[in-house]
Amino acid sequence: MIEVTRLNKKEFVLNCDWIETVESTPDTVITLTNGKKYVVSESVDDIMKKVVEYKQKIFSANYGEYITG
Repeated sequence: MIEVTRLNKKEFVLNCDWIETVESTPDTVITLTNGKKYVVSESVDDIMKKVVEYKQKIFSANYGEYITG
């Protein structure tokens, strides 16, 4: 899950596993696999960084449990 901000400055959490595309039109539009679209204030690069950070955190935590578990 990543935190993003709507253009009206309201933050919400988005399941990044459902992201299909992120594009700049010039606003950043996130399209989910179910067709739902969100316009956010973060840049495409910011969204990519947030997804990578989230995935690294999840996979490193799971890997640690696998090794110790």
